[in-house]
Amino acid sequence: MTTPTAPLDATVTKVLDRDRADSDDEDELLAELEREDSALDGFRERRLQQLHDEFARAAAHRSGGGGTYLNVEDEKAVMDITTNNKNSVVHFFHSDFRRCKILDTHLELLAPKHPECRFVRIEVEKAPFLVERLGVRVLPCLMSFIDGKQVARIEGFERLGNSDSFRTVRLEELLVDAGVLERVRFAEDGGLLGDEEARRREEVQDEDSGDDWD
Repeated sequence: MTTPTAPLDATVTKVLDRDRADSDDEDELLAELEREDSALDGFRERRLQQLHDEFARAAAHRSGGGGTYLNVEDEKAVMDITTNNKNSVVHFFHSDFRRCKILDTHLELLAPKHPECRFVRIEVEKAPFLVERLGVRVLPCLMSFIDGKQVARIEGFERLGNSDSFRTVRLEELLVDAGVLERVRFAEDGGLLGDEEARRREEVQDEDSGDDWD
């Protein structure tokens, strides 16, 4: 019988979920925790241990490909990733669809903050078997898998407010609900803000966004 994992301390979570949550420098994170947690109370050592454990776990995930958004060229790679990883998300896309490109910008932001999940994408024309088997009919189509079993899908932008300007945190919340992400790491207004948003949107051309692909 396994012992349930203790909930992360709120101060530890605050440090981990900041913009440097994908830092590869544990000393940097520990120093930040020290700044946040200067009190010499009975919980300090536990917080330091939790941060160390979470850093080690994230590093292990990243060594296996977590924390990146990977473009794959064949269906076997998709099946290998979804079956060999606990949590995975697959974006079925078409290179000419504007909304697929918009979704890409959000997934590129999410992936580094969530090493516990594998993020991949594949062009629908390179995945005829999976497209047929999984019933992909509307693009973009984002599917969530746990232990190789599909648990949720997001088709088009209907669940994202049916707007091209949805916030990254909304997509993150849906993936947390699906069970493939552990917790929300963006602020409520997080994702694609200000100059970063403008720059990314300039890169997304005004091609036809037609969701219907079939």
